[in-house]
Amino acid sequence: MIRNSRSIRWTLAALAVAVTATGCTRIRDHKGFLGDPVLVAGIQPGIDNRDSVEKTLGRPTLVSQFDTNVWYYVSRDTKQLAFRNPAPSGQYVLAIQFDKTGSVAKVDKTGMEKIVSVSPDDERTPTLGRDRGFFRELFGNIGSVGAVGEGGGTADNPN
Repeated sequence: MIRNSRSIRWTLAALAVAVTATGCTRIRDHKGFLGDPVLVAGIQPGIDNRDSVEKTLGRPTLVSQFDTNVWYYVSRDTKQLAFRNPAPSGQYVLAIQFDKTGSVAKVDKTGMEKIVSVSPDDERTPTLGRDRGFFRELFGNIGSVGAVGEGGGTADNPN
C-alpha cells in the first residue's frame, strides 16, 4: 500500500512537471503576405503593370495613403515565450511603385532593418497650454461667469 501511494505521487509529480514545461514553449506566428520568392523575383520594372502584379501576387496588404501608386506587401514573423509580449523575429516588406501609366517603376524589398522600437516617455504626452490640476480645472470658472454686466465679464475685465 505504501509502495503504491509513492508511485502515484511520483507519477503525479512527473505529470505536473511535464504540463508546466509545455506551457513555457515558444509560440511562433506568421502574419501577413505569404509570397513565393520566384513569383516576387518575376516582378520587373517596365515589364509588369498593376493587373499583372495583382494576378501574380494578389491584392496588396495596403496601398500608400499619400500616393496610391505605391503598393505594399507586408509579412511578419513573431515569437513569444509564455505570457510575454510577442517579439518580431523576421519581417519582409515588398514595396511596388507604379508610374502614371500603371507600369511598375520600382520594386523595393526591406526586412528587419526598418523596425523601430518606440517607448513612451513617463506615460505622459507633452502638450502646449496651461498646466492646471484637477481642482483648478473643476472650480476655476467659479465667480468669473456672468458676474458683472451683460457680457459675462468680471469687475477687473468688463468684457
